[in-house]
Amino acid sequence: MRRFFGGLLLAALVLSSSNAAQAALYSENFDVDNTVNWTTNDPGVTDILVDYHYDYSAIGVGAAPGSASTLGLKMTANNTNAVFGGFSVSPTGQNFTGSYRVSFNLWQNYVGPVGLGGSGTTQLSTFGIGTSGTTGIYPGVWSESVGFAATLDGGSTSDFRAYSTTNVTSYPEGDAVYAAPAGARNGSDAYYAGFGGTAAPAAQVTLFPAQTGVTDGGEIAFAWRAVTIDVDDVANTATWSIDGLKIAEVSLAGQALGGGNIFFGHSDTNTSSSSDPNDTLLNVTLIDNVVVTAVPEPSVMGLGLFGATLAFVRRRRR
Repeated sequence: MRRFFGGLLLAALVLSSSNAAQAALYSENFDVDNTVNWTTNDPGVTDILVDYHYDYSAIGVGAAPGSASTLGLKMTANNTNAVFGGFSVSPTGQNFTGSYRVSFNLWQNYVGPVGLGGSGTTQLSTFGIGTSGTTGIYPGVWSESVGFAATLDGGSTSDFRAYSTTNVTSYPEGDAVYAAPAGARNGSDAYYAGFGGTAAPAAQVTLFPAQTGVTDGGEIAFAWRAVTIDVDDVANTATWSIDGLKIAEVSLAGQALGGGNIFFGHSDTNTSSSSDPNDTLLNVTLIDNVVVTAVPEPSVMGLGLFGATLAFVRRRRR
């Protein structure tokens, strides 16, 4: 009998933890044109393009996992001005507090040949938390937020990067914020070997014949990636993962955050622009299925269900 009630109590705690696990705070799948509900924060240093209702099948990309359409957010920058810079976008007026998870699908695309990369392909997709949602954020002038970036083509010695208000030019190679052994940031490191070996979609190759080849080891481009940023209000950290692989964890202690909003962005890492006529189509960041979920303390519901179960046990013993 004791085993039964002990098991019942354990089941109650597990169930309560599961039920309390996540509550949706915000979602955007871009299937409806909600441009009016987004803020484009453009510092004005270089050319940018952003489309909140972009049909990415136009470049041969299939629907993101779980999507009913091929509509999403498209971003690209520095395709004509040849000036280092970028921008960010945020859902207007959002403010997230406590512990929460930001999840989204990310597709990175670049001018071929795939793997080697074509003209001007070493650009960055960026995303993060803690912004006011009204300030343009990009590497080099990073401000008011904690965030992360990945190169489109794996063509940098720093393909995976973490930023904060205390490390505006990114945490350096070897820093403990990176999950890879010895803090490696280059996609060639064995830690990232699960990425790579991916070809551009056949439909894209048909449209753009130069998109031949496959991605190098450690490249995350040309595939829909499940990206998460977990904000832990207790540990005071923000943790970035791609397809379940932890990439970096940044402490929020001492950060001069601008607010509780999230952002997505795109920037170039060079003071030159692509010479490819299709650069605005192919050197892009695509985002789909943005969801922010609360992660409440399991004990909140757990204690309630635990108490109810305990009362039941006591009645059975009488």
